[in-house]
Amino acid sequence: MPKNPLRAAIAVLLTMTVLSAPTAHAEEVAPVAVTVNARAGLATVPETGIGTNHAIWDTHLGSDETADLLKDGGMKLLRYPGGSYSDIYHWADHTAPGGYVAPNTDFDTFMRGVRRTGAQAMVTANYGTGTAEEAAAWVRQANVVKRYGIKYWEIGNENYGNGHYGAVWEADDHADKSPAEYARHVVAYADAMKAVDPTIKIGAVLTTPANWPDGIVADGDDGTWNKVVMSIAGSKIDFVMLHWYPGALDKAVHVPDMIHLTREQLAKYAGPGSERIGIAMTEFNTGTSNGGTNTQPGALAAADAYATLLAGGVFSVDWWNVRNGIGTVSQVEGQTDYGDFGLLSSAACTSDGSVCEPPLNTPFAPYYALQMMSRFARPGDQFIRAATDQAKVTAHASRRPNGDLAVLLINTSSDASYPVTIDYSGFSPASGAPTVLTHTNGATSITSSTAGSATSQTLPPLSLTTIVLRPSSPQTGRPATPGQPTAAAVTDKTATISWPAVTPGARPAVKYELHRQNGAVSEQLGETTGTSFTLNNLNPGTRYTLNVIARDGGGAPSWPSQPLTFTTGTPTSSSCTVRLTIQSDWASGYVGAIDITNNGAPVNGWTLNFSWPRTWQNLGSGWNAGWTQNGSDVKVVNDPANSSLPTGASTTIGFVGNYNGPNVLPGVFTLNGTVCTTR
Repeated sequence: MPKNPLRAAIAVLLTMTVLSAPTAHAEEVAPVAVTVNARAGLATVPETGIGTNHAIWDTHLGSDETADLLKDGGMKLLRYPGGSYSDIYHWADHTAPGGYVAPNTDFDTFMRGVRRTGAQAMVTANYGTGTAEEAAAWVRQANVVKRYGIKYWEIGNENYGNGHYGAVWEADDHADKSPAEYARHVVAYADAMKAVDPTIKIGAVLTTPANWPDGIVADGDDGTWNKVVMSIAGSKIDFVMLHWYPGALDKAVHVPDMIHLTREQLAKYAGPGSERIGIAMTEFNTGTSNGGTNTQPGALAAADAYATLLAGGVFSVDWWNVRNGIGTVSQVEGQTDYGDFGLLSSAACTSDGSVCEPPLNTPFAPYYALQMMSRFARPGDQFIRAATDQAKVTAHASRRPNGDLAVLLINTSSDASYPVTIDYSGFSPASGAPTVLTHTNGATSITSSTAGSATSQTLPPLSLTTIVLRPSSPQTGRPATPGQPTAAAVTDKTATISWPAVTPGARPAVKYELHRQNGAVSEQLGETTGTSFTLNNLNPGTRYTLNVIARDGGGAPSWPSQPLTFTTGTPTSSSCTVRLTIQSDWASGYVGAIDITNNGAPVNGWTLNFSWPRTWQNLGSGWNAGWTQNGSDVKVVNDPANSSLPTGASTTIGFVGNYNGPNVLPGVFTLNGTVCTTR
């Protein structure tokens, strides 16, 4: 806890009187309360979780030093041949017409580095200037001739940037640049490539929720890019790719809705079995306009985003880029920020030679953030819920198969060392000081120590801290973890949850408990001796996330199942019906129309109420009624012209809604206090 030293002025007079100056104290820093809930299970850490991009313009792509640094950094997936270059690159002759191809960056050199790193490869096939036949030949060379066993193959990079929506940066030789044409080619590529190796996974390009051109419908299209692509190619793909450059350091809060909306679109448009389709964030960088790209603020944002994305079930998050080159130079938190989106220094200089990066391969701060991630959440660990009561401190947690627990704490404050007190639910830590891993502002390594306790730590300013805890008692003999639960017969107030029976541990399992996640706090919704349970008294239009836990005759609990998320509907019949449609969208706002139908007795004078689901949404303007907003609540009062709604009558009102994050639409509307059926 930072405090100014006690200053006392003591004057010893002849009378031996002692005078003391007043004590000066700095403002107290309140302890941060951290909650870790081992009953609230999230996704399991995948083998390919922590990755980065390699680019064929990087002369040092294939060096042993590069591979060894990436291995030490915990990289488990390397993506090639590099962003938009993928759509001009021809693997057979190692050329990229219109771009620069550095020496020692060919496919075999890349794969040698992949193997030395101990990672998997993800290859982006050329859609923009290539063909399905060229891509299939690459699969043959990689997996049949060379036996590299490359599992993940993308079709194109950011193909929505081909000019169809106005902006052009991605090469595309196809006369038709629509999402429908891209989707038709994805089908052709998938068929040709899987004919060579049926075991590979094919990925298609999607737009990221709330990031341009998401939500936009171009002339001649039947819907947004995502709707059209998934409707045509959904049955042929195994994963989808998102790219995210949030441009700010505090956007991890957007991630849960970003993933939710993507899965919602997959379920709606990709057809039966869409739950098999994975999500990969194949390009990510904090990309801040105000500095912090390769200094500690960017590192803290990177760790927060990686942890949140992987906890949400994304199977790979890939940093842009291993090396990228110098950009706008600035001073950030006492460190030189080179505006470099790379993990490692390329030793480049500004055009006038006045500033140069540190020596080649010097790791930037985000490198240590990913290295910390690899030590905090290892493949096979399960993320669990964690939260804090201080906005400047973020917490993540993971449970290891042997019962150990790891807690990642991120202090984004520039000047405050925060003491934290940690409370655990569903886990009892062993006594004694835990292992503590720390990375601080300007540090060139992660330090390891034995310090503090399981319940009390102090976080330095601008720091990443991981504490690794042993359980207080052996974890053997527990029931096995329940399998993935599913939801059926979901209404506005009920849902039936089912799951596979567990394998018993030392004693038979005697019951199952259903726990709802309320942030980092669990609420038990029910228990049963069977393998299904009907939940009642649910709230309409509400997203629920829950876990199933088995408990044996001695009271020992299993670890939580994978999470199940479902959203309740609205009443199947009501005295009113509301239909919300989006008339146009520009990726930061939209024109919405609300049709209100009166199904009950005649109404003379009405008030419609709804709430924005997120703080980043607000009302821009409205018409055909009186619109007001108070906090997140919106109140709409009839105009004189539409105040009367006879039985069966309808009226339409409109509004402009603004958003700067994933746009989850309001799902519950009340008319004169009655919950309406939402169509």
